[in-house]
Amino acid sequence: MESHARVATEKAARYMTQLAKHWSHKFEVRYDEASAFFPLPAGNCRMTAHPDGLDITVEAVDLEGLARLEDVVAKHLDRFAFREGELQYGWTRAWAAGAVDPRAMRINVAH
Repeated sequence: MESHARVATEKAARYMTQLAKHWSHKFEVRYDEASAFFPLPAGNCRMTAHPDGLDITVEAVDLEGLARLEDVVAKHLDRFAFREGELQYGWTRAWAAGAVDPRAMRINVAH
């Protein structure tokens, strides 16, 4: 199962890199100036930084793990973005066949 969010921020690369450095002490993180991969205990997280936002995809084996990853990633990024206030995530969940289940969408969930 996957979940995707596009976070609007002009500091996407900065926040992604801060998170990569933070998690690199515990996990085998791979990152460069435009993308990052985080293998976490609950699943994987991929990020791509753009000038106007950050694309985030998390993967887990079940909905509980997916929700946990969404929350963990959002809470960590919000700590780095505290000067901006809470970022808006609007997670969209996709199933293995690539279809989106509208009932599983989490729009504008505050963290």
